[in-house]
Formats: sequence, C-alpha cells, structure tokens
Amino acid sequence: MTNRHEDEKQMATEQSVGAASDTSVHWREIDWRSVNQSVRRLQVRIVKAVEAGRWGKVQALQRLLTCSRDGKLLAVRRVTENAGRKTSGVDGVSWDTPEKKMAAVDGMKRRGYRPLPLRRIYIPKSNGKLRPLGIPAMKDRAMQALHLLALDPVAETKADENSYGFRQRRSCADAIEGCFKALARHPGWVLEGDIRGCFDNISHEWLMAHVPMDRAILRKWLKSGRDHLPRVGEPCTRRSGAAVTGEVSVMRPRIVARHPCSRSPDPVCRRLRHHRQIERTAGR
Repeated sequence: MTNRHEDEKQMATEQSVGAASDTSVHWREIDWRSVNQSVRRLQVRIVKAVEAGRWGKVQALQRLLTCSRDGKLLAVRRVTENAGRKTSGVDGVSWDTPEKKMAAVDGMKRRGYRPLPLRRIYIPKSNGKLRPLGIPAMKDRAMQALHLLALDPVAETKADENSYGFRQRRSCADAIEGCFKALARHPGWVLEGDIRGCFDNISHEWLMAHVPMDRAILRKWLKSGRDHLPRVGEPCTRRSGAAVTGEVSVMRPRIVARHPCSRSPDPVCRRLRHHRQIERTAGR
C-alpha cells in the first residue's frame, strides 16, 4: 500500500515537473514562483530519502529533477543572471535574449551531451603571479547548475554543521558567531590553513566513487576540466585535477572535506589529515 502511494506521488511529480517542452511559453511569461516550488518539492524528497538511507530512491529523484523542465529553467536562469553571464566560453556564445534562453532550455539533454574544453584566462594575484582559470561554455555552465540542484540537497544533508564556505543561507557572520560560541566555552587556538593545489591534485577516481551524482556526466566534466584552449604560443596540454571555475567546482572540496579520509591515498585527503592532526595537537 505504501509503495503504491509513493508511485502515485512520483507520477504526480512527473506531471508537474516533467521534461515536456513548451516552446510557446515566452521567457518573460514564466511563473518563477511555481517553478521554484516544483523544484523545491523534489529537493525536499531527496533530503528525506538521504536521511532514510534510501540511495536508490535518491538517484531516481535526482534523475527526475535533472530531466525536469522546471529544473532546466532554473539552471538557465542562474547562469544568465549572475555576474559572469557576459563571459563566454570557447564557442563565444552568450545567452543574452529571451529567445536564446528558451532555446537553451530545449537543448539541455543528457543523451549526446559533450562538454566543450575550457577557455583559459589568467588573472593577476597579489604576489604578482598569474592565476589560471578555465571558463566553461554557457551550455556546460547550465548543465552544471542543473545537476547542482540535485546534488546540493545531498551535500547539505551530509555537510558538517561547522562548515560555512559556499553554502546556502550561511555567511561569514555565521562563521564568526560559531567561533565566538566555541571559544566562549573552551578558549583555545584559531588556526588558519590553506590546502595548496587543492583542485590541481584532487583525485578523479575518488570523485567518481564518492560524489553522489550521474557518473557519466561527472566523468565528462572531469575530462573537460583537463582540456583547455591555451594562450597564443602556449602548447595545449592535459592537466590533472579539476577545474576551479564552474557551478559545481566549490562542491568538490566540500564533499572531500566531509568524507572520512582515514585511508584515502588522495593528496587532498592526506593534507586534510595533516590539518586535523595539527588541530588535535593544538587543542591539548
């Protein structure tokens, strides 16, 4: 009886956030409140499935969300209304009109999807050196934003309660408050650390085994993160690690930091173990 009720509920959700295309709807006529509510309902169901340990149901709901039209609408809206909306990738394409945005929603399909190489740019650092950044194409950014909608509920449910970086509804003020409460009870040391080469050394095999999302899509993103369009006179080389930019880039170190790393050979995990050993030593 319970399974039948859940199946009926699943069918109702498919009808409300289904992948059917309706090109007659203009971008400015979209009811964004309804779109957000539909996606939010699916995300709540993902959270409940994670808390219950039903990972098969988590994958099914994630697939439903990434195939839904409402999810695609939100993904396109996110990448076309943020600060980098005018920065194009290697293809030079930008979605600056309502018609292009609706066409982008209709073109977001899992089958046949192949991410483009990153466009390499360099920005100056405070020490005078240049920091390399890889800029994904608009379509790849939208696909990342779409899968982030399905990945974020899992990451937030499993996240450390004392983690504040790049999380929704958390800010520097929350981190300061957390430090104040912790130090008021047990005065001690505050250590600042930095993982050198985090994105350059992160293990693809570890990410493929532990990131709870579509493995085929993740594998393509990791490969595109090593391919880039070089500067004039620079040879095109394949780089290890993962891309620093992109909608899902900040999610990778969050998952690595949360996951038990006691026996992982990954360089990032080894550095996390080193920092934790320092924290334990300083707390004595």
